[in-house]
Amino acid sequence: MPGTEITSRPTSGSQAAANTPTSHMRGPAKTRYTAPSALRPSTMLPLDPDHARHWLSERLARPLAELPGDIPHRQPSHTRPAAVLVPLLWHPGQPTILLTRREAGLRHHAGQISFPGGKQEADDASACAAALREAHEEIGLAPERVTVVGELPAYVTVTGFCVTPVVGLILPPVRLTAQVGEVAEIFELPLPLALNPANYIRHDYQQEGRRGQYLSLTHGDQFIWGATAAMLRILLAALAE
Repeated sequence: MPGTEITSRPTSGSQAAANTPTSHMRGPAKTRYTAPSALRPSTMLPLDPDHARHWLSERLARPLAELPGDIPHRQPSHTRPAAVLVPLLWHPGQPTILLTRREAGLRHHAGQISFPGGKQEADDASACAAALREAHEEIGLAPERVTVVGELPAYVTVTGFCVTPVVGLILPPVRLTAQVGEVAEIFELPLPLALNPANYIRHDYQQEGRRGQYLSLTHGDQFIWGATAAMLRILLAALAE
């Protein structure tokens, strides 16, 4: 997108393949996820940055009647705090969401698409501070470039992290740099695509004797699934009419 300068390696075919769910997650069944009251692609997003900031803040401040996603009421016995930044890059005419693809050689979540983020450390004053710190480390996004407009409801992962998604508004131009050894690619997902409920697919899976579901959506050759897709779906609900 114009106004975004990104320093990162291009995605290879092997990296794209690494992003798909692992082979032990079985279950061919999949259905489109629909929500009649959700924001439709024809809905006009604010063009003016100040209007966008107020609009986002107002929408994110509203409580959600229900929590959509893959497993909305997952409650492991123990959770650890974590935070991610949901970076909305407000290009004139088409806002986007900044996402990363993790390096294929990582021990955890190799090759997967995610928001910048990670564990909340002891010296992080808040979830917001953790999200901004991680974004600075992972994609070189300076905290002062981010206007925090709100938070989404916490999302609990199957690995026991209680993740707070912090939503931030960023005005282009912006220069980003992928963290060596951690981030293979930084790319932009059009916000209208994420706000269209017809783009989400629900999958059934079986893993180590447990059954569950996960959501996915696709943009070009980018396959977004799991916690990232679930949090995008929650963003959709938060910004719905």
